[in-house]
Amino acid sequence: MNTFGTLFRLTTFGESHGAAIGGVVDGMPAGVTIDMDFVRSEMARRRPGQSALVTPRSEADEVEFLSGIFEGRSTGTPIGFIIRNTDTRPKDYDDAARWYRPSHADYTYAQKYGLRDYRGGGRASARETAVRVAGGALAKLVLRDEGISVEARLAQVGCEKRAENMQVLIEQVKKEGDSIGGIVSCTITGCPAGLGEPVYGKLHAALGASMLSINACHGFDYGSGFEGVGMKGSEQNDAFVHRPDGTIGTATNHSGGIQGGISNGEPITFRVLFKPTPTILKPQQTVDSEGNEGVLAMKGRHDPCVAVRAVPVVEAMAAMTIVDFLLINACR
Repeated sequence: MNTFGTLFRLTTFGESHGAAIGGVVDGMPAGVTIDMDFVRSEMARRRPGQSALVTPRSEADEVEFLSGIFEGRSTGTPIGFIIRNTDTRPKDYDDAARWYRPSHADYTYAQKYGLRDYRGGGRASARETAVRVAGGALAKLVLRDEGISVEARLAQVGCEKRAENMQVLIEQVKKEGDSIGGIVSCTITGCPAGLGEPVYGKLHAALGASMLSINACHGFDYGSGFEGVGMKGSEQNDAFVHRPDGTIGTATNHSGGIQGGISNGEPITFRVLFKPTPTILKPQQTVDSEGNEGVLAMKGRHDPCVAVRAVPVVEAMAAMTIVDFLLINACR
């Protein structure tokens, strides 16, 4: 599947070392002001080559809109766009043409399609997430008009939760030619109660699916999540309260803003786990398509911790999910 969403839909295309990547957003409401400065700022947050903690690949990541926008506003028709690849180095992946890289999609793509684009992983590369951020920027503009915000942050790298220690750890594993995993936490505020479609269209299930579609994502939980396993029901239950402004809310938010698969008006909170970047410079045992054993030491430019640049990607997927459910709710 290369299309995400039900009514607000993003279809993406392109490979890591191809001429360009791009997408088509269908279902964008008409009349939304397209803030190009905001789109650029969102793309800049994910752009590679900005610090020693990320891949040195240098891409401008300028979004070229081709359709669906007239006089600065969305027309309601499909919004097509491309992001050109300007700093490709396919020769860095010559060794990968023969050998299956451990924990990559090389073997599975070859089994499914009978061939694969080995240049940086081709379609399976995290380069594709730039398109998601562009689509997410458009979704955020819709949410801005609705008073809804989506904010994520890097919450943990390895076992470290303090920002200064996270940076030291990433720098250390990079020097070793290795990588490390991380956790991104996200909060959605201003979301109205009532989003979600029981029983098989639950909001947290959709958020989980959208997060797990991100490259290197290996886990998702919301509210108190897995840590809540040590709590009793009397401790985890969110008591309802009547607020001074006449609204009903909860005294705590262990539910993460979702109950019965439907948003309850409280902040929606969740966490996303990213595994260590599978492309490392250390030699690794592997085999080729004929089953011959060998040792592969990758070259190229890679993130020592993918979770760092995953923050805006998490926000983008969350924003598109919420817009999609807003549109679904409007059709009820």
